Amino acid sequence: MLHTLCVTHYARRGRVSGVSDELFESLRLELRRGSLSLAVLARLRVERYGYSLRTALAGDGVEMEESTLYPLLRRLEGQGLLTSEWREEEKRRKRFYRLSPAGEVMLARLLAEWRGISASLDRIFTEEEGAR
Repeated sequence: MLHTLCVTHYARRGRVSGVSDELFESLRLELRRGSLSLAVLARLRVERYGYSLRTALAGDGVEMEESTLYPLLRRLEGQGLLTSEWREEEKRRKRFYRLSPAGEVMLARLLAEWRGISASLDRIFTEEEGAR
């Protein structure tokens, strides 16, 4: 009886099955944050300016606001993973970004880590589905 009351109480406060929307959003953002860095590094194996990078990522299904992208680019550049230069293109000055040599090494290492984590999660989920 107590369990039923708790679930009903949570459902009335914007929760489904005892999980709040706020908690889900917080965990989703945490999961997404590292993935965005990896996606940006991967897409910058080819030189791009900010808007073209954002468009390429959106085409891959990775939507990102400018308010997220540009601070991320500055942070990655500050960490030595990107290089950038200002150039004029189509009569406009644009900042072009590309992986630095250190960024290429870091991307390879992070990609190997990502693949390892993904393979582990696939095994865990496959085992769980098989146990049902």
